Amino acid sequence: MRVLILSVTAGFGHHATAKAVGDQLTACGAEVHTLDVYAYISNLIRATIDKGYLFSSKHMQTLYRLVYQLAENNGASYFSSAPSIINIINALGASKFAKVLAGYAPDVIVCTHVFAAQMVDELKKRKKLADITTIGIVTDYTLHPYWEDVPRVQYIVTASELLTYRCVKRGIPEERILPFGIPVHPKFNRPLSRADAAAQLGIDPQMRTILLMGGSMGYADHVKTVETLTGIGLPLQMLVVCGNNAKLKARIEHFAEKYEGDCVIRPYGFVHNVEVMMSASDCIVSKPGGLTVSEALAKSLPMLLVDPIPGHEERNVEFLVNNGMAALITRHFPIDEAVYELFRNPVRLDTVRQTMQAVAHPDATERLADFIMRLGQSK
Repeated sequence: MRVLILSVTAGFGHHATAKAVGDQLTACGAEVHTLDVYAYISNLIRATIDKGYLFSSKHMQTLYRLVYQLAENNGASYFSSAPSIINIINALGASKFAKVLAGYAPDVIVCTHVFAAQMVDELKKRKKLADITTIGIVTDYTLHPYWEDVPRVQYIVTASELLTYRCVKRGIPEERILPFGIPVHPKFNRPLSRADAAAQLGIDPQMRTILLMGGSMGYADHVKTVETLTGIGLPLQMLVVCGNNAKLKARIEHFAEKYEGDCVIRPYGFVHNVEVMMSASDCIVSKPGGLTVSEALAKSLPMLLVDPIPGHEERNVEFLVNNGMAALITRHFPIDEAVYELFRNPVRLDTVRQTMQAVAHPDATERLADFIMRLGQSK
C-alpha cells in the first residue's frame, strides 16, 4: 500500500496534518511519502506562496479578508472568466509534477491543502493519474474556497458532520464528504489525567491553570495578556508558550521575575508536549488555527480565542462560538473579563466541555488511516 501526501507551505497546520496522517499510516504498514507540491515545480513559487500568505494575513488583513470573502461567496465561478494565478501555475506545472508522481506510483494520494488538490484535479482532468484514489483534507472548521472546484478528488475530509450541509450547499455531493474531523497527532487521543499531566510539568494540579499559545511563531502579545490576567484578583497558574519567539520568552521571564502576586507564571519556548499542557489546564487562550482548535477539542479544553486571521480563522471562530465551545476576545470583551466570567461560572465550564466531547473527533487520524488502508485492500 503506497500513499503519497501532498501539502503546500502556507502556515504550519497543513504540514502538521500531513505528518499526523503519514505517521499513522506508516504505523499501519503503509509506505508513505510526503511532498510539498510547489517545491517540485519552482522554489520561487513555493517561497512566494509561503511568504505571501504570512505577509498578507498579518499586514494586509482588510484586503486578505475581502479576497477570501469574494472567493468564498462566489466559489470558483468568480474567476471563471479569468483563471486565478494558482490555476495558471498548476496548468503550467502539471506535466512536470506528473513525472514526479510517476516515480512514486501511489495507490492513494492525500492532499492537505486545496492548492495541492487543484493540482491533482488538473492531472486527473488530463488523465495522468489513472485510477489512483484521491482524498482532500480541509484543515479548518469551514469549507475553504475552491474545494467545490475539484470534482475529480473523490473524497473530502471535513472537520465535523455539522459542516455537511454547508458543503452540500456549495455543490459537493454528500457521498464525497468524510466528516472524520481534522487529523491531529494520536497522542491527543490518549487519556491523561490532570494529576499526571501536572506532575509531568511540575505544577500544582489544584490551581486554576490557563494555557496561553500564539501559534508556531509566537506572534501573540503574551506580556500584555499575562499582566492583565494578574490583575483579576484570582490566583492563576499560567503556562505561556512563546514558540520560536525568543525575545517574547525573555520578556515573559523578566515580568515573572519582578511579579510578586498570587499567580504563577511559567514561560516556555517551542514545546513538543502541548497535549500534556492541555491535560493540565482549565482553558486555553489562543489564535483559532484549525490544528490548535482540533487539539483543544480532542482534549475538551474550553477556548478563549484571540486575533483570528481574516478568512479561515474567522470561520473557525464562528463555528466554535456559535456551537458553544469558545468565546472570542474583543475590545469590548477583554481577556480579564472572559477569564473571570469563565472561572466564576463552573456550570458553563462543564457545559462547554460536554459540548466539545459531543462534537470533537479525537480519533480523526485513526479513522482516516483505517479508511485509506481499506481502500488499498479493496483494490
